[in-house]
Amino acid sequence: MIWDELIAAYLFLAGVGAGAFALGALVRLTKVDAPAASLAGCVLGPAAVMVGILLLVFDARAGLMNPLRFFGLVANLQSVMAWGVLILCAFVVASGLALLLTLMKRRVPAALDVVGIVLALCVAGYTGVLLGDAQVAFPLWSMVVLPPLFAVSAASTGFAAVALATQVTASDQARRLKVARKAGLVLPVVEAVLVAALLLVTSGTTGAAAAAAQATVSNLISGAFAPAFWVGLVAIGLLMPVALSLAEMRGASSPAASGAGAGAGATAEAPAGRARALALAEKACVLVGGFMLRYLVVMAAIPVTFAG
Repeated sequence: MIWDELIAAYLFLAGVGAGAFALGALVRLTKVDAPAASLAGCVLGPAAVMVGILLLVFDARAGLMNPLRFFGLVANLQSVMAWGVLILCAFVVASGLALLLTLMKRRVPAALDVVGIVLALCVAGYTGVLLGDAQVAFPLWSMVVLPPLFAVSAASTGFAAVALATQVTASDQARRLKVARKAGLVLPVVEAVLVAALLLVTSGTTGAAAAAAQATVSNLISGAFAPAFWVGLVAIGLLMPVALSLAEMRGASSPAASGAGAGAGATAEAPAGRARALALAEKACVLVGGFMLRYLVVMAAIPVTFAG
């Protein structure tokens, strides 16, 4: 089977890169005073996607011995993967140009940011379409659910990666990323709904693919991949980010964190450090969950056995 852990890593990196650039572009378009976040988005966007592309090119079963075969896909515009290559290349060019301008201390044009966001959305959705194109053989790879699920996960992981980098390099600026903080609460909930929808759609498969569909769902919720599903994806990737976000928000709104009264500096120092630790843990959990989602979707999918 060609689809393996390497492909899961590619899907994850493509999503992170798309989401990261989108947040960096939004920071610039909305004029939020967070240059560290803007730079992080510009760096992580093309870097993550390019590493993902290299994983595809040198995949041990697809191109290690003949990587140039990968580029021959572009000639076949009827192939989903061919359009994916074009979208990925266009995104790398746009995000790379934004990075170059940022490093040169030049303003990134709003039009370039808008184009980059559109391409980021295409990259995020395409990763789901790539698998959905093989839905006939793998019932789990739903063309209806996977593209929006991977797009939401791309935003979640990309935002988390930028927020994490900003928290490490400029923690004062991280507090200004209000959209990332709200996303930390909303996106995991939306992702959980879409994961449930994916399982329901798969379990409702009929006909020749019904047996493979039922076996796939069982594989995830009670079979060999159940520990990874319930612990890696559900607990760490979906529940923990929401719980940590709520804890961080409660800590930030507490009287001690606001520093009211005498001895404000010493009083606020501990809650501030605790809030920072919660924020770092939250973003790390989001990234773990984002990889686990793609790993499970790729590895737990059972193919349909067609009678010959």
